[in-house]
Amino acid sequence: MEQYEPDRLSPAQLAAMRRSFRNGRAAMTRRSLLRASAGGAFAVGGLGALTGCGIPAASKSQGATTSEDHSAKEKVINFSNWTEYIDMSDDEKHRPSLEAFTKRTGIQVKYTEDINDNVEFFGKIKPQLAAGQDTGRDLIVLTDWIASRLVRYGWVQKLDPSNLPHAYTNLAPQFRNPDWDPGHAYSYPWQGVSTVIAYNTKATGGKDITSVTELLEDPKLKGKVGLLSEMRDSVGMTLLDMGKDPRDFKADDFDAAIARLQKAVDRGQVRRFTGNDYIADLSKGDLAACLAWAGDVVQLQADNPHVKFAIPDAGYITATDSMLIPNKARHKTNAERLIDYYYEPAVGAQLAAWINYVSPLDTSIVRPELAKIDKDVANDPLIVPDKAMQSKGHGFRSLTAKEETAFEEKFAQLTGG
Repeated sequence: MEQYEPDRLSPAQLAAMRRSFRNGRAAMTRRSLLRASAGGAFAVGGLGALTGCGIPAASKSQGATTSEDHSAKEKVINFSNWTEYIDMSDDEKHRPSLEAFTKRTGIQVKYTEDINDNVEFFGKIKPQLAAGQDTGRDLIVLTDWIASRLVRYGWVQKLDPSNLPHAYTNLAPQFRNPDWDPGHAYSYPWQGVSTVIAYNTKATGGKDITSVTELLEDPKLKGKVGLLSEMRDSVGMTLLDMGKDPRDFKADDFDAAIARLQKAVDRGQVRRFTGNDYIADLSKGDLAACLAWAGDVVQLQADNPHVKFAIPDAGYITATDSMLIPNKARHKTNAERLIDYYYEPAVGAQLAAWINYVSPLDTSIVRPELAKIDKDVANDPLIVPDKAMQSKGHGFRSLTAKEETAFEEKFAQLTGG
């Protein structure tokens, strides 16, 4: 395991974090199309705290710590997740899947929606993890790029496969072997997040927009194109369009992608870089076409029949929000039982039907169950990708700390961040 060293964040990385928290994937509510900006909740002081050096370095002996498991005597799980990222009753007073789990197992789930941003939450829990202490949480959900950091530092517990029969069997092929956790020794996806092309047919004159090349070069779209303020999404989609694999690229490939994006910006092709605030602009037609997150598109299409999406022939970027068990968690076995529970076909379908993100369960397993709930959802490739779509999904490879700093600096110069 990699030894932890305190994070030193460049100005570009700090700007990227502010951008992400205010209107990027970090700000998505997972259900509502419109949400007030959360920027004020993440003060600059909070960012500054992440740059400090007062946290002791974790020794290798602290990595992947096996702590005493109290699951047999303490029938509880402390579960931290993002807001509106689980099924709820119509009156929003109940979480049916969690209540069903408790009824079946007797395990009470203390569910807390205290994750609003990957970096903010990382800053919240890293003092305890670096010191080899209990965070007070048995299960957390983080996006893959920050989850990989916890795995590298040895701050999460290795999972017991014997407690995860459904997860092992039912996980979709496209999510089986991330480079940061091959074979899912330390994590399992909660939901997938896909980056696609979205467009408004009224604004494009009825034309379908199906490639990043069109976004960057079609003169009819000049000034009406939106790209994402998340570096991995915009650069990743550009790399794919250039015939490069985001899972295996060199620094020169990254620079070439940045140069191509810069040309489009300089020509006035790109209106702006956005978080999920593209939603209103796309619906109104102020943006004719943009890079977008599939979960937003699903919800937007329900209200606007002119909004369409395309999966480029070159492929698309896919990421996951993954479940992990922190070191020193008191209820590891209970947490593993809950992870496995959400990979039961009926339960996974129930979650997907409410959230509308990409189900991590294999299509052939989850689709029949989803059809019992909502046939439209079951047939939506943005929620249940077919094999053809799955084959086009590409993750963005893990970056070293040095690469992340350098790449964010270059992307910030591009976006003006």
